[in-house]
Amino acid sequence: MQPGPRNFTALPVINIRGLHSDSLAQRQTVADALGQAAREVGFFYIVGHGIAPQLVADLRHASRMLFVQQMEWKMRYYIGDSWGHKGYVPEGEEVYSKGRPDHKEAFDIGFDAPDDHPLVLAGTPLIGNNKWPDLPGFKEAVARYYAAVFALGRQLFRGFALSLGQPEDFFEAMVTCPPSKLRLIHYPVDTEAVDAPGIGAHTDYECFTLLLADQPGLEVMNDQGVWVDAPPYAEDGEEAFVINIGDMLEVMTAGAFPATSHRVRKVQHERYSFPLFFACDYHTRIRPLPQFARAEAHSDASSYEELSIGEHMYAQAQQTYQYLKRKVEAGEIALPQGALKPGSFGHMKTAAPTV
Repeated sequence: MQPGPRNFTALPVINIRGLHSDSLAQRQTVADALGQAAREVGFFYIVGHGIAPQLVADLRHASRMLFVQQMEWKMRYYIGDSWGHKGYVPEGEEVYSKGRPDHKEAFDIGFDAPDDHPLVLAGTPLIGNNKWPDLPGFKEAVARYYAAVFALGRQLFRGFALSLGQPEDFFEAMVTCPPSKLRLIHYPVDTEAVDAPGIGAHTDYECFTLLLADQPGLEVMNDQGVWVDAPPYAEDGEEAFVINIGDMLEVMTAGAFPATSHRVRKVQHERYSFPLFFACDYHTRIRPLPQFARAEAHSDASSYEELSIGEHMYAQAQQTYQYLKRKVEAGEIALPQGALKPGSFGHMKTAAPTV
């Protein structure tokens, strides 16, 4: 089963209010729209999501409070000093491509697992509690937003299940304590920036991403190698989330839902971006669903090998974050066996040269 036409020039908009309906037919209608957008674009806006504007406002306020602090203070929460890969990410820590590091900083929040959780006790990478900064109201605001958007992710997963001809609860057992990360990303004013690539083109490692940003800059690649702008969008006063397919749904659909390559353009204005990367549990092993495996067996498509979600995510982080790269080089940690290089998914690998 191959993806549909992906020579898009704009992102589709899907109202997902019907996913709340008691009517299976209405939920299926939304699910079909999700499936079509996943096949034909891989990126789309959603409205009718029900996330309260106050949650978003509180998150933005908390982020501004955090990033105005002095660097010495922020580095108290440096991600490289954490066990569960959470905390402050200074400029230059995260590198997707060669050249000048992106002018951005971030703070990473994950699914909060207590110290006595079995996965934590077992030393599972990417799993653990959060490094909450000592700022009034920060933890409360960010935790409330995380909980609300994570719940929205669960709802979307039920929609994706229906779109794939599965029971709505098909993915539920795979999401109990996942390495699903919320990133608070701050792009300071950069007067030297020009309208050029910023963060290197990449796909997201997880199943899908729920993104809210306050300024333009995001670009999505179509199958002609052309970059398409994906600016913030609102409808009837409601800010839309941008949803994009990640590596894991590409594997599960044997490429029918390709992970879509994207990047952030260098811009001069200050920008805040809040992606939540929705993943399955660390030890979940995935392979193409039966109907896609059958189709793949009778096609010329590249084979999709079984993958461990957690190992794939950890391997990508080890090849992106500088503190993890240093640990690999020093022999303190090792890439998981069979680790894939960044850029192993998405249609960019077969697209025309970028412009």
